[in-house]
Amino acid sequence: MIILGIETSCDETAAAVVVDGIQTLSSVVSSQIDIHHPYGGVVPELASRKHMEAIVPVVTEALAASGMDSKQLDAIAVTQGPGLVGALLVGFCFAKSFAFALDIPWVGVNHLEGHINSLFLEENPPPFPFVALLASGGHTSIYYVTSHTGFEVVGQTRDDAAGEAFDKVAKMLGLGYPGGGVIDRLATQGDPEKIVFPRPFLDKSTFDFSFSGLKTAVRRYIEKNMDVYQEQIPDIAAGFQESVVDVLSFKVVHAAIMKGCEHIAIVGGVAANNRLRERVRHEADLKGLTVHVPSIDLCSDNAAMIAATGYHYLTAGTVSGLCDDVYSRVRVT
Repeated sequence: MIILGIETSCDETAAAVVVDGIQTLSSVVSSQIDIHHPYGGVVPELASRKHMEAIVPVVTEALAASGMDSKQLDAIAVTQGPGLVGALLVGFCFAKSFAFALDIPWVGVNHLEGHINSLFLEENPPPFPFVALLASGGHTSIYYVTSHTGFEVVGQTRDDAAGEAFDKVAKMLGLGYPGGGVIDRLATQGDPEKIVFPRPFLDKSTFDFSFSGLKTAVRRYIEKNMDVYQEQIPDIAAGFQESVVDVLSFKVVHAAIMKGCEHIAIVGGVAANNRLRERVRHEADLKGLTVHVPSIDLCSDNAAMIAATGYHYLTAGTVSGLCDDVYSRVRVT
């Protein structure tokens, strides 16, 4: 089954052509980083307008790169939510219209399920069941994954997502947007033990997260050290990152142990963080667990993961209709 995937949940306009949920023929991503960088975060109205400009060229490029004509498509899969409503509507309405014009089925899928199914676009994906940590700019959750469409929420953030905390701390330090990559790089130049920030474990016996207090602790440190903090930016970055990584790695490993799983996955934008990958692998090795992480290009938002997820819904007979709509908040089956 040849599926065109479309992703417009936030600030990337993406399209991909995927065969049978595992073989990526093309994957095109148009980033809006330069547009949102001056504001230190995504401006929803600007994101929607840029999606409208980019959607047709991106889909056209993805089809051309795949060597496929639109008439060879069997179906279309598109992100239905969660995300920015205005941004989602651009891709969702385009997918509806394109599928209607081609007289082929289409299906709206959950963006978070897409991140987890990105693992199956790689070699040696984890066997079911496994525990997945999904950490991104908008979401931080742990899932018990029993199938391509079966997910149980084990824990989730009560406030800020991990990626959001990275972005906001980077903004405090004047490092620009997005913040994850620059903090990851700067942390290698700093000492994570020189400036120690609190570890927001909440309750170590549960699997929820909270990063708003950690973000506040960084802000207060900067305010109390206005005269010297700029010289300490690498150490602040390292200390902040180590706090986030300590919490994420501890909770995902213990969730796997609680669920009796031998396999752990890390997905989402924060899965590209080198220190997180290193720590989870280290902690998992100590417990005899195996870690699966997608390649860097599959950690960030992309349409191949949406097409892969759509394949499993379509083969199960699930399709969307013209009256279906997007949703902004998390909805996991």
